Amino acid sequence: MELVRKKSINCNQGAIRAVRYNADGAYAMTCGSDKKIKLLNPLTETLLKTYGGHGDEVLDVVGSCDSSRILSGSMDKSLIYWDVSTGQVIRRLRHHAGAVNSVKLNEESTVAVSGSRDNTVMCWDMRVPKMEPVQVMNEAKDSVIEVIVANHRIIAASIDGSVRQYDIRAGEVITDSLDCAIVSIARTRDGQCLLLSCHDGIMRLMDNDSGDILANYRGHTMMNYKVECGIICSDSHVVSGSAEGVAVIWELVQGKEIRRIPIGNKVVHSIAVHPTGTDVIFACGPEIHVWGYPY
Repeated sequence: MELVRKKSINCNQGAIRAVRYNADGAYAMTCGSDKKIKLLNPLTETLLKTYGGHGDEVLDVVGSCDSSRILSGSMDKSLIYWDVSTGQVIRRLRHHAGAVNSVKLNEESTVAVSGSRDNTVMCWDMRVPKMEPVQVMNEAKDSVIEVIVANHRIIAASIDGSVRQYDIRAGEVITDSLDCAIVSIARTRDGQCLLLSCHDGIMRLMDNDSGDILANYRGHTMMNYKVECGIICSDSHVVSGSAEGVAVIWELVQGKEIRRIPIGNKVVHSIAVHPTGTDVIFACGPEIHVWGYPY
């Protein structure tokens, strides 16, 4: 059984910079060049709420573990913590000296982590009204393009080709480096591997502990865009957007390309993988496209 297109939705917010599922996959969030975040049901095409307060394009967004809060990062160098139901700003965090590329929350949504073009990763305690970060990591030599929070580890990928894993409990930093810029990372559900999307047009599967490259995936086009990658179907397949308006799916272990999905006539640059199911949302220009197995 193959993936089929379920829905195509014009979000009417300029170019969508990121699309993300909430914690249980019931809803999706989009953020875009219109400086806003939208919360919607991607299967019924119902717009639930719009959040406006950033002064520039919103580059990333994430929902809290109970779906009551949203955290966003923007080119205006700030993070905003939102109340989902009221749309009110709970906290606006300004400490980065550059655009905020990536935002994440830990499993309990008590700590926020941000990666920025100012080459830093910052941690914020969301339980207290403190406006300063509780920790700043500044080892990267170039823009921090994406962060992942996994248990007691923070994983940060940078344009300088580095992948740094910060062990918060032990205070250790593990660094692996590639010879090319990294633009996106994803983590397998079993936590054993990282998928790295690179500017040279190759995705690499890296062992999370040893740093060894286990597989390479080719066939998509980057053209200097930030094209996201993802891991679907219970760690059996990897997926990437592409500059020519398609998404490409490969077998994870063998690296064999198995499907090219036509999405649109613009760059497919953001991907949201359903947290428990098999649906995948692709962002292409002002639209999102939901693909999955038939009902």
